[in-house]
Amino acid sequence: MARPPRIEPSADVVARIGATALTLPDAYEEDAWTGVRWRVRKKTFAHVLVAQEGYTSAYRDMTGVTEPTTVLTFRSSGDELMVLANAGPPFYAPPWSPTVVGMVLDEDTDWDEVAELVTESYLFCAPQKLRRLLEQ
Repeated sequence: MARPPRIEPSADVVARIGATALTLPDAYEEDAWTGVRWRVRKKTFAHVLVAQEGYTSAYRDMTGVTEPTTVLTFRSSGDELMVLANAGPPFYAPPWSPTVVGMVLDEDTDWDEVAELVTESYLFCAPQKLRRLLEQ
């Protein structure tokens, strides 16, 4: 049986994340294997995709949710990582990296929080020279 066509995140969601991500020094946006990701120096600091049946998905594996769900993954560390990874919905901790957190994006999403998390993820991934540019 053929897999269903891949569902991509909505243009509105991509634009909302990009509005924050692309203001960060040397950050760029590119199509990923699915969805869209934002990178700095070849390190992904944010990735939005739609978890759906027929395709591997840590979110689906962890929750059992079968309907297509838009998720954002980003990097975190320290106390914030521990809090987010254990907070429960809309957050989850993908098993493939100890520094990655996932977040469901839906009608209840706090977009100010998303902007903050994307910025903090950038700071986690960016070299010190670029981090200093944000501190000035």
